[in-house]
Amino acid sequence: MSLLTLGTVAFDTIETPFGKADRIIGGAGTYIAWAASHFHKDLQLLSVIGEDFPAEELAALEARGVNLDGLEKREGEKSFFWAGRYHMNMNARDTLATELNVLENYSPKLPEGYKNPEYLLLGNFAPAVQMQVLEQLEKRPKLVAMDTMNFWMDIAMEELKAVLKQVDILIINDEEARQLSGEYSLVKAARVIREMGPKYLVIKKGEHGALLFHGESTFFVPALPLEEVFDPTGAGDSFAGGFMGYLAQEDDHSLESMKRALVYGSVVASFCVEAFGPNRLKEIDEAALDARKKAFQNLMEVKL
Repeated sequence: MSLLTLGTVAFDTIETPFGKADRIIGGAGTYIAWAASHFHKDLQLLSVIGEDFPAEELAALEARGVNLDGLEKREGEKSFFWAGRYHMNMNARDTLATELNVLENYSPKLPEGYKNPEYLLLGNFAPAVQMQVLEQLEKRPKLVAMDTMNFWMDIAMEELKAVLKQVDILIINDEEARQLSGEYSLVKAARVIREMGPKYLVIKKGEHGALLFHGESTFFVPALPLEEVFDPTGAGDSFAGGFMGYLAQEDDHSLESMKRALVYGSVVASFCVEAFGPNRLKEIDEAALDARKKAFQNLMEVKL
């Protein structure tokens, strides 16, 4: 089952209390692709890069089975760049620099092979760009998920609400859920947001796990306690990639399958934070995933 994802492919400079990494590979699309590739081998990536993006990084993605036909490369231009500094609690961060570069006038054009995906994940992007992708599809996918952030709620709320009407799943964090809904209670927030369009709502809570809301059902997956957390950048995107990668692999988007996908998304995200950039996502194998999955099972096991 084909999975199409829209997301940035970029450079990041990251500062945390535990170190600094200059101009490493980043971007939502990068993290989503690496995370999803551990479950699903028919991933199509839609994005744009400049001539400065390393060819070896693209080759590594292709070696993982990622289709890059929809990755536009612009000669004479630079890739998107973001720099940020995390506070000691690793949940708060300051943006130090944002250089849109190739993103400034990006208008995605879907290759013919991208126009009929069975599953679609709209990574964090301008709502207008997300809508452009939806408008180029020849038929509605079996499942459409999207991510967004506070910034778009501040400057493009009406465009964001238009996209929300077209999706099945919204994946956001707790702060974003509260801003979008105007409700502090996440239960109330989930009800308000699902009235905007999405049938399912996933709320990421960082080191406190993730929640899935659908109808009257609520499902919770805790985050795995880790000895070392170096860089939370991309953890949410890795979660989304693992979540949708699992669903596409199984070709099953029932509520029970989504509960399992929530666990697999959390499994992948737990690796992401253990190193700067997507490095840990590149290193892990099936045995490591299985061991981490068992750790999650042990964490959640309880007899009452």
